Amino acid sequence: MIILKKTLQELAALVGGEAVGQPELEITGVTSIEDAEAHQITFALGGAYLEKAAKSKAGAVIVPLEVADYPKPILRVNNPKAAFAGLLELFTPPPRVIRGIHPSCVVAATALIGENTALMPNVVVGENTVIGKNTVIYPGVFVGEGASIGEDCIIYPNVTIREGSRIGDRAIIHSSTVIGSDGFGFVTIDGQHRKVPQVGVVVIEDDVEIGACVTIDRATTGETLIKRGTKLDNLIHLGHNVVVGEACLLVAFTGISGSTRIGNRVTFAGQSGTAGHLNIGDNSVFAARCGVIGDVPPNSFYAGFPGRPHKQWLRAEAAAYKVPDMYKRLRELEKRLAELEKNK
Repeated sequence: MIILKKTLQELAALVGGEAVGQPELEITGVTSIEDAEAHQITFALGGAYLEKAAKSKAGAVIVPLEVADYPKPILRVNNPKAAFAGLLELFTPPPRVIRGIHPSCVVAATALIGENTALMPNVVVGENTVIGKNTVIYPGVFVGEGASIGEDCIIYPNVTIREGSRIGDRAIIHSSTVIGSDGFGFVTIDGQHRKVPQVGVVVIEDDVEIGACVTIDRATTGETLIKRGTKLDNLIHLGHNVVVGEACLLVAFTGISGSTRIGNRVTFAGQSGTAGHLNIGDNSVFAARCGVIGDVPPNSFYAGFPGRPHKQWLRAEAAAYKVPDMYKRLRELEKRLAELEKNK
């Protein structure tokens, strides 16, 4: 195994920062504060993290620009998190992938496979599919009839991409995710639930990343749509005909009910979700376990169930903690009033 070595000064040039303290210090890796050793670099955003990093074994620390004096060699940058991410990529190259189609794959004669792709063992590619150049598809993936996958994508093991689904360029889809499963559509007749055919598709635009075990339903008609640059964590469900805007962040266990339209740059924290047929404005944020039951205007910050403005939720929560004392005082007042009535 070849160990990459870079001086602190060389790293500064790569991330657009400034090396201070010991520019010629050799760095061989990047890791967390807790795990860092003498020839590794870590990062600290400020406050307690700076103190913790100073006491660590790390050889150097990535810090914000405003940090001047520090007991260790530092790499001063505008955005320590971004610099840390860049150096992680530098010191941890992607695994080697053998390009080509493995003999165990089942690929339809009508499928169009781009140059420099990798189809690993037991991949199944249906009729009239398109897979763009430089895309890597790991073992056990199913790509249904008429589906398309763009260029430079990574599809991890056991992903299911159902018929007609369309995935843009540079998408990353993690293991066991299902794209294009049937939407949950039924009509009840004489007490029996009759299935409504789900004949739409899922469209995923460029630069979207989807975590493991995510389920995205195909539209009843039309499209379920995830727009450019959105990132989904693990274990998320999107119902049929949902639209998720650009550059959104959906954290684990989020559930979005059918036909809800989410604007751009919206964040749903863990275990949050919405009712169906709602409109969520741009730049909104929903705290963990927030349950949204109505339309939300742009630039909102909601919490609680039912979801309401965060400051309103905080006041309600604070008031709820006072209820036991209030109840106790009420009982005392009732007792005193009863005594006054008796002594009239």
